[in-house]
Amino acid sequence: MTVTQAAPLVRTADREHQDRRWSILVLLCLALLLITVDATVLHIAVPALTAALEPSAVQLLWIIDIYSLVVAPLLIMFGTLGDRYGRKRLVLWGFVLFGVASAAAACAPTPLTLILARALLGVGGAMIMPATLSLIRQVFTDRRERAIALGVWSAVAAAGAAIGPLVGGVLVGFWWGAVFLINVPILLVLLPAAKRLLPESRGRRDRPWDAVSAALSVFGILALAFGLKEAGSGSLLPLWASVLVFAAGLGLLIAFVRRQTRLPAPFLEIGLFRRREFTTGVLGVLLGVFALVGLQLMLAQYLQLVLGDSPVRAALRMLPLVISAVSGGLAAAHILPRVGMRATMSGGLALVALALTPTLTWGVEGHPVMLAVCFVGIGFGVQVALLAASDTIMASAPEAQAGGAAAIEETAYELGAGLGVAVLGTITAIVYAPGLPAVPGVSAGGMDQARQSLASAAHVADQIGGNTGGALLDAARWAFVNALHTTVVVSVVLLSLTAVAVAMLLSRD
Repeated sequence: MTVTQAAPLVRTADREHQDRRWSILVLLCLALLLITVDATVLHIAVPALTAALEPSAVQLLWIIDIYSLVVAPLLIMFGTLGDRYGRKRLVLWGFVLFGVASAAAACAPTPLTLILARALLGVGGAMIMPATLSLIRQVFTDRRERAIALGVWSAVAAAGAAIGPLVGGVLVGFWWGAVFLINVPILLVLLPAAKRLLPESRGRRDRPWDAVSAALSVFGILALAFGLKEAGSGSLLPLWASVLVFAAGLGLLIAFVRRQTRLPAPFLEIGLFRRREFTTGVLGVLLGVFALVGLQLMLAQYLQLVLGDSPVRAALRMLPLVISAVSGGLAAAHILPRVGMRATMSGGLALVALALTPTLTWGVEGHPVMLAVCFVGIGFGVQVALLAASDTIMASAPEAQAGGAAAIEETAYELGAGLGVAVLGTITAIVYAPGLPAVPGVSAGGMDQARQSLASAAHVADQIGGNTGGALLDAARWAFVNALHTTVVVSVVLLSLTAVAVAMLLSRD
């Protein structure tokens, strides 16, 4: 077949995919939803998981956190691999790996096995996620329709993190492993649909793929995140070693940046960060997701282990967060053109900080109405800020560099999710342990186990039973509430400072 004969066939295939563009969007958003839900689906399942596998506090944090910490450093690498070798192939293999890892996680007999399965889930998610955004750009050639599609993608990305606890709360009522096993039948439907619907992207094999840059970016981001996590928790390394790992990650990323400035065809368009609007937008995504995902974990435990809600009731109590996040995405599309990026992003972040403030006065008593109001403010504010940040990132990047900008945005999203759990979870653990005094009648070993986490304390209290078990649980609840207050203060300060920085750095338009 000659080139002149092949060209019409390519154009015909492109037209077919454009005719099915909305079906392709639904498929890509379902795939994205699986990835983002998995970042937070365990938040409600923590008590059930703790009772079943009895992980230590450190293992529990790794079970929750390893997924996002693996996804974040791999996004850029898999994004560039998809550009070079074809995105459809990467998505299909990502579906297969995600399904296998989900089945392995559901059947995990030990905390270590679950951590490894969650890490494999992260690899599969990183293979799929960059292609979802790139394929939307490929099949939506009309700029107005592309804007709508990207808005839907952004809403799904943010809503997925909010829906995760709700899904987990419903499924954990049957069995904690169901939060993973549910992925398998969904993927069995998505895999053949993706094979039939997704277009074959024409790989850029003429553009060199720099393996050294890939290694520098992956190990740099991983060391940075791991060092920061360990510096706070000291779970595996002493403080000096954690600082050394963090410094090594920083050094690798500096080497990565320098290498990109010298390459004729850079692995990633680092020059984008010279644009103030772009850098501000990335910071907004990072802090917005940091607050949403990290606080969800803390608040989900507050509902179940402090207020005594069942998993399903806790999930339903968090429903206003989901609804307000979706509403915020729809509202932001109308707010943004009227008030501008600066006011929308800084206002959204400030609203989240304001919505968190009332929780500082709460103890172990219930506040059903105010809790719902706070969830509405958090969900709406985060989604408004995220959509404005995403729009800022893409508007400040030239069309030719849109793929690189998307990869950076997705990395900021996943890194924010991982760091939110790691940092806020570590702060809570650091304050909680010394805040739990010895309880008469509880052995030293029992107190050591209870100080690992509130979920562990509830498990020990249930084993002891009677007045002694009740006294231990009451003391643990108050210790957790005091630790939660510290976490909220840190979040409010970070969100407020970011809102002020956005207001100062972004232009009015």
